[in-house]
Amino acid sequence: MSARILVVDDIEANRRLLKAKLEAQYYTVLQAENGPQALAAAASEQPDIILLDVMMPGMDGYEVCRRLKANPATSFIPVVMVTALSDAEDRVRGLSAGAEDFLSKPVDDFALMSRVGALMRYNAVASELRQRHASGLGAGGAEEIAKEEADRPARIFIVDDNVRASARLATVLREAGHTAVTLAESGGMGDLSSTGVDILILSVTSKTFDALKICAHFKVSPSTRAISILLICDPDDRERAAKGLEIGASDVILTPVDRQELLARVRTQARRSRYIEMLRRRVDKGLELSVIDQLTGLYNRRYMMSQLRQLMQRSVMGGKPVSVMMADIDHFKTVNDTYGHDAGDEVLEEVANRLRENVRPMDVVCRPGGEEFLVIMPETPGDLACAAAERIRRAVAGEPFLIAGGEMNISITVSAGVSTIAGPDDTIADLTKRADLALYNAKTAGRNRVESIAA
Repeated sequence: MSARILVVDDIEANRRLLKAKLEAQYYTVLQAENGPQALAAAASEQPDIILLDVMMPGMDGYEVCRRLKANPATSFIPVVMVTALSDAEDRVRGLSAGAEDFLSKPVDDFALMSRVGALMRYNAVASELRQRHASGLGAGGAEEIAKEEADRPARIFIVDDNVRASARLATVLREAGHTAVTLAESGGMGDLSSTGVDILILSVTSKTFDALKICAHFKVSPSTRAISILLICDPDDRERAAKGLEIGASDVILTPVDRQELLARVRTQARRSRYIEMLRRRVDKGLELSVIDQLTGLYNRRYMMSQLRQLMQRSVMGGKPVSVMMADIDHFKTVNDTYGHDAGDEVLEEVANRLRENVRPMDVVCRPGGEEFLVIMPETPGDLACAAAERIRRAVAGEPFLIAGGEMNISITVSAGVSTIAGPDDTIADLTKRADLALYNAKTAGRNRVESIAA
């Protein structure tokens, strides 16, 4: 997986070194030698990752990172701080400025490629979800919510057959406010998906089990695929660590485990997983809003047309006939004029409920607009469709509608028109036009009745 990476460093030799290492792995490298250049390049070039030096004259890396994260156009670009400073406080300061990760100078090749690879896998998912979100509801908002939850403690499960080592990790994590459980404490892994685990810390150095097999199992199982996996690996066993990243692990920590690095890695993985989770929720919500009528919860016209197109095509290609029932609330304007539009909305919601309760699971109940409803009935000939429409009509008229918290009850009826696909040349417009004409006949014949029109 290739990427465009912006390298920011005021020393040309450092930029050239990183450029050579990255290009050897077929990444495209952009360069900036100071803070203002970095901000301009990030905004105009939209790189996939930014490797940002901390110690630069004028505007240091911390300030550059803060400005990148404050700009909606660049806030989602992962920033890796590259620093010669070894003090834990400097690392924490970089993460507090909004950086997703850090690397220490001199930059180790394995650490560089593992961090870039992990960020690229994260970017692939996040970018796709952002695009889906933008095409649905429009961009904006998701990043702010992610920041609000960024520091929420994580739920962590530690898998290591070294009881003392796993206990030490758990203590560090608990002292930082996280919830941590070790394999020894739990007595087994059980169903981690049901316990809400955010991060699995998996020791590659374990002797009694194959950590990479566990990693692979988690990444192929739909119920655990979203759990972040943090591998702990011996520095001499980088080949297995690289294989773990290839399988799907999110990140690697080399032993001996540094306390600050552990907490930083956990914090980074928690932030990423929550961001992805929120984007997914927003995409799901966007998809729902694109096909669901928000008042009644029924499908809207857009979804109705899509389903009609598919079901009519299936019918023409040798399937059973498809029928539609178009229904309209009788004297609905009088309801609004007499009781108010709030009461009218309650009536629409209750009609929708009665429709849902009196159709088959395969039927598609829609509200194209206003007081009009349409039920698509797959695999249904005309006579059965008329019988179904009559059942629905009786369900609506059978009991008064309670509105205003039950203080008033109104008698409501619907008129309905039914039509059935007529053959391979029949169109959606033809089918719905016949149903609409049948509905008109039901209205003119006295309302509260079902009529049908054959092709």
